[in-house]
Amino acid sequence: MTDTSPPPAHLRAVPATDTETEPAAAPPTPAETAPESGWSENAPAAVPVDNPHLPAPGVRSEKRKPVLAGWLTNRRDFTATARHAVANAGYSALYHGVRVPVYAGRLTLMSPRGACRFVASTNRWVWDREAAPLRAMAVRSEDVEEYMRLSRLRAGRVRLRGMVTLVAAVFGTGFALWLYVMAPAFLYAFAAGGVMLLGMAGQQPDAPVVGPAVLKTEVQKLTGSIVLRGLDSIGNAKVSAAIKKGGDMNGLRFVSEIVRDGPGYRADLDLPYGVTPEDIMESRKPLASGLRRKVGCVWPAPDPAEHEGRLVLWVGDKPMNETTKPAWPLAKSGTVDLFKPVVFGNDQRMRDVAVTLMFASVVVGSIPRMGKTFLMRLFLLIAALDPRAELHAFDFKGTGDFGALEPVCHRYRAGEETEDIEYVLDALRELKEELRRRAKVIKSLPRSRCPESKVTPELASDKALGLHPIVAGFDECQVPFEHEEYGKEIEAICTDLVKRGPALGIVALFGTQRPDAKSLPTGISANAVLRFCLKVMGQPANDMVLGTSMYKSGYRATMFSRSDRGICWMAGEGDDPRIVASAFVDAVAAERIAARARQVREKYGNVTGHAIGKGPEKTAGADILTDVADVIAADEKAVWCERIAARLTELRPEVYAGWKGENVTAALKPWGIKTGQVWGQTDAGEGKNRRGIERADVTAAITRRDADRAAA
Repeated sequence: MTDTSPPPAHLRAVPATDTETEPAAAPPTPAETAPESGWSENAPAAVPVDNPHLPAPGVRSEKRKPVLAGWLTNRRDFTATARHAVANAGYSALYHGVRVPVYAGRLTLMSPRGACRFVASTNRWVWDREAAPLRAMAVRSEDVEEYMRLSRLRAGRVRLRGMVTLVAAVFGTGFALWLYVMAPAFLYAFAAGGVMLLGMAGQQPDAPVVGPAVLKTEVQKLTGSIVLRGLDSIGNAKVSAAIKKGGDMNGLRFVSEIVRDGPGYRADLDLPYGVTPEDIMESRKPLASGLRRKVGCVWPAPDPAEHEGRLVLWVGDKPMNETTKPAWPLAKSGTVDLFKPVVFGNDQRMRDVAVTLMFASVVVGSIPRMGKTFLMRLFLLIAALDPRAELHAFDFKGTGDFGALEPVCHRYRAGEETEDIEYVLDALRELKEELRRRAKVIKSLPRSRCPESKVTPELASDKALGLHPIVAGFDECQVPFEHEEYGKEIEAICTDLVKRGPALGIVALFGTQRPDAKSLPTGISANAVLRFCLKVMGQPANDMVLGTSMYKSGYRATMFSRSDRGICWMAGEGDDPRIVASAFVDAVAAERIAARARQVREKYGNVTGHAIGKGPEKTAGADILTDVADVIAADEKAVWCERIAARLTELRPEVYAGWKGENVTAALKPWGIKTGQVWGQTDAGEGKNRRGIERADVTAAITRRDADRAAA
C-alpha cells in the first residue's frame, strides 16, 4: 500500500545547498515519490527541526538573594517584628507576675508528692534499679559469667552512688545548720526554693501549674508540599496532572525558595504550560481550603515582570481585614502634588499603594455599607491637601458624609431635593464654561510651553493661566442622572468632563451603590481610567465598575465578604488590577485634615466659593419644553428632531451644543412626547420621511406640567 501520510510534525523539508558538507540523503523510494503522496520527485529529504548547532539566545537573568533577611532591611517590617516580640515578652511578664502568689500556693501543696517522687527516684538510682531487668535475664538464662559481671558492676555503682548520696546529705545538713546560725534569711529562701522545686516535681504532666501566657494559633508554616496540596485541590486538570507526574516535565516548578514576605509567606512558581495565574485566582476558595487557611489569607497573583505562567502566591498569617494597617502617611502632616502618586492604602502585604488622580476620571462602586463613601472622601481629602486644587463635593445621599470638606470646597451640596439638583446643575454649567475656557488657553500656548496640549504641573502652578486642578466628586451619582427634569443635561455635562476634562486639569469622581447603565451612564463608565470596586453582588455590577470581562479574568469583587469593608479591586493604576485596603479616615480625622488643608490654602491664597460663603451664579435654566416650543414656528405642524436640535443649539449654545436628534428624543421622552415619521423637505429640496415631533404634543405637555406645578 502506498504511504500517503505527511512527514512527522518535528521534521521539515529544506533544500540542499552547495556548501552542504553532510552526506547526501538517500534517493527517495517510489512510494515516497508516488503522485498520490503529494510529494514530487525533486522533493528534498526531511531533516530534524531541532538543529543541534543552533546558538542559544545568550540572554540570562540573574537574581541575587538578599544578604540579610527582608525584615531586617525594611524599617516597617523590623519595627513590626520587634514590637511583636517586645509586646509578647511584656505581656508574659505581667501575666505571670500577677499570678506568682497563686503559683507559690499550688506548688507548696504539690511539694509532698514531689518529695515522695524525689525519694523514690533517688532510691532507684542509688540501688541501680535500672539494671535489675538485665540481671534477672542473666539468672533466667543461667549465664553465670554474665550475672557475675553485672553483679560486680552493680556493686561498684551502689558503692559510688551511696557515697555520693551520703556526702550530699552530710554537706547539705551542715550547710543548712551553718545558714541557720549565720544567715537565717538565706536558709528560708533556700527552703522556699526547695519547696517550689519539689512542687514542680509533683506536678501532673497534663496539668502544669505555670501555663503559657500567649496561646499560639495552629497556623502551619508554608511549605512546598502544602502549596502543591492547595494547587491540587482547585480541580484544574493540568495542574493536578503535573503534580502527579512530578511537575518538571510539565512546567510546574518552584523558581525560588518560600520566604517570609511581610506578615505572611511568598511562594514563586511556574505553572504548567497553558495555565495562567488567572486560572488560580478564579479558585481562591478551593485553594484556601487546600492550604487550610481563611480565604482572606490567600492571594494568588501574576508577576508582571515575568512571563504569563509565573504565579506569585502570597499567604498571610491573618486575613487582610484582621491585619493591623499602618497609619496613613498624610493623616498628621504633609501636602500633596496631584500630578504625582499619593499613598491612599495598602495591599495584602501591608505595602503602600499609591494613586495618581490627575489625567484620570474615577469610578467607585459597591453595595451599601462597604466603604465607598469613605474612599470617595479620602480622594477628596487628598485633593484638598494640594493647595492649588479646586474642590467640588456633592453628596446626593444627603447625610453630610462630605461635611468635613466644607471649609475647603469651592462648591458643596448635600441632598437630593430639587433645589439641591439645581445648585449642582449651576455648578456644572460653570464647569462646562471653564472647560471651554481652558481648551482655548491650552490652544493659545506655544508648543515649547505646552508640548502635549494638556495641563502640566508648571502650568497648574501659574495662577495667571487659571489652569489649577479641579476635582469634582459625586457620591450616589445615580440620583442626579435619573432626575426627570435635569438628568439629561447633568449626564451630558459629566460625560463631557470625563472625556475632555482630564487633559484640561479637571478630575471627576463618581460613586454609586447601584452600578448599572442607568446609574452610571456608558459614556462615563467607558471613559473612566481609575476604577475601584468594593464588594458587589454579581458579574454585571463587577464588570460595570472594573471593565468588560474583568469577572472572567478572575478579578471578582463578589469574593469580598461583608467584613471586608474598605477592601477593593483597583484597576487603571498599573498593568493589572490589584487588591487594596484603603486607609481608614473617620469623620473626626477628616475634619482635622481639612482644617490643616484650609491653613495651607489660606497661605497659598486659594480659599474660594463655598468656603467663603459664595455659591454658583444662577444661570438661565434650560426649560426643554419651552425651548422646543420656541424653536417650532406656530405654522409648523411637525418638525424633524434633527432640525429641532440644530435650532436649540442656535438658541442656547451653552446648553445644547453638540445635541443631535436622539438627544431631543431622549429629553422629551420623560414628558410623554413620542416621535413619529414626519414628512419634510431637505436642504436640497428633496422630500423625505424622518423622525420628528408635533408641536401640539409639546404644547399639551407644557399645559400638563404647569397644571401639576400649580396643584403642588
